[in-house]
Amino acid sequence: MNSHIATWFELPVIDMQRAQSFYRNVLDAGFKDEEMNGFQLAIFDAEAGAVSGMLVLGEQYQPSPTGAVVYLNGGENLNTPLDKAIQNGGSVLVPKTPIHDGECGYFALFLDSEGNRVGLYSRA
Repeated sequence: MNSHIATWFELPVIDMQRAQSFYRNVLDAGFKDEEMNGFQLAIFDAEAGAVSGMLVLGEQYQPSPTGAVVYLNGGENLNTPLDKAIQNGGSVLVPKTPIHDGECGYFALFLDSEGNRVGLYSRA
């Protein structure tokens, strides 16, 4: 059995350039651009063996503020990417919030440039 339950994620986008710019600015993310079966893809750069995912532009992919929530690594302090999300056209839905008084880290939720509800997690 794999020790990771999550193995891949896909975030729907309406405007690929805008979405890539948003995540570059908010998370310092890099991407590998691809196209497959008529879908435009931007795969997040990640270390070998790490769980990763991609931005997807295609007819069957629609951003949603109410769908499943993907939690991304928020780095050392969630306030940094949350501030960057606001500066880049997103909005904060849930500010940095302790989990069990901070014993299990912190989470936050934001709305990205495409209208997806996305989570952030950090240990501190």
